[in-house]
Amino acid sequence: MTSEAATRTDQALTPPGLPVRLEGVSVQFPPIDHPVEALRDMTLDIPAGSLTVIIGPNGCGKSTLLRVIAGLLQPDAGRVAIGETAGAPPRAGDGRVGLAFQQPRLLPWLSSVDNVALPLTLAGIGADEARLRGRDALERVGLAEAAELRPSQLSGGMAQREGLARALITDPPILLLDEPFSALDALTREGFDGELQRLWMDRPRTVILVTHSVNEAVRMADRIVVMTARPGRVAHIIPVDLPRPRAATVAADPTAASVDAATRAALAEVHPAELTPWLDR
Repeated sequence: MTSEAATRTDQALTPPGLPVRLEGVSVQFPPIDHPVEALRDMTLDIPAGSLTVIIGPNGCGKSTLLRVIAGLLQPDAGRVAIGETAGAPPRAGDGRVGLAFQQPRLLPWLSSVDNVALPLTLAGIGADEARLRGRDALERVGLAEAAELRPSQLSGGMAQREGLARALITDPPILLLDEPFSALDALTREGFDGELQRLWMDRPRTVILVTHSVNEAVRMADRIVVMTARPGRVAHIIPVDLPRPRAATVAADPTAASVDAATRAALAEVHPAELTPWLDR
């Protein structure tokens, strides 16, 4: 069997991600004067291998939700389960979840390949193996030639790609993306959306993407989860039945236009009244 055929066989045998279930999840942050309730009774089922987009008002707990799923934050009430049947709660570093933050958070003294390989290094994998896998991850996001560059030598888009490569290096069955392309200009962001779709189609996994862009949500999602204002919980779930891959011009499709309108209407219900007019733009 050729290496290419073996790779295809391995991919066929690999489950397309893991399901995630949130049951009555609530999170409070205790400031000095009064607690801030980020999430309240958040219940949501995320199917294995799906690409789910989370959208909602600023401060509604979207980033908090991802941290809970990643095992970086324990809920004050409720539970998160990953996997089939009853599922097991997430635990930071257990390899099931990869997380790409809004900012790449690269260490300035490390090269690109060493920044990407850092999760493997921290897990005790040898330097040679970690760097080999780091180079492979960089190649998957189109940064093979930047392997030895430092963060100060990267453009903003390159740094964002590097952050995505680091989240992918352990090949996690669940990938969490917290507005990873928010700092990019519109054209570059469209390119990244297309690249992310390609990566997801090449290696199906459970992807949860947080965004503030309705256009991006329609282009990327299997379904769009609209959250309420703080404390965040599920307000609406909007299915997106469009073929893939989806180009930026998908917005002209009548089905896409219908999903866009439904998403904006759902957001108008949960945004503060003074911001509602902006959602028609």
